Amino acid sequence: MAKNVLATELQACSLQPLTGFFRDGCCHTSKEDQGMHTICSVMTEDFLIYGKSMGNDLMTPRPEYQFPGLKAGDRWCVCLGRWLEAHEAGFAPPVVLEATHISVSEFVDLEVLRAHAWLG
Repeated sequence: MAKNVLATELQACSLQPLTGFFRDGCCHTSKEDQGMHTICSVMTEDFLIYGKSMGNDLMTPRPEYQFPGLKAGDRWCVCLGRWLEAHEAGFAPPVVLEATHISVSEFVDLEVLRAHAWLG
């Protein structure tokens, strides 16, 4: 079973909307996942608007990719690079640590993730 950044069992990120590179609800990854969809985040309006301004529109539905379009409050497996970009710009969304893949800890300090931990 996959682990999360807390070194415990990886929890589901979202089943509604259904997320993950494999659309299984979890932020699993593999070599096929070039974007590393590994950070379970709770969407914020600021993050969604920032992403769209950077060319990553997560609000518009794309049914051909099984993508429903997101709104504030939705959980989604965000690409590692996109999350880091948003973090550097001051728009990083909250992170659900229990549902964030352990591979993220190779690129982001746990303390940075904890500072953005979703407490809801």
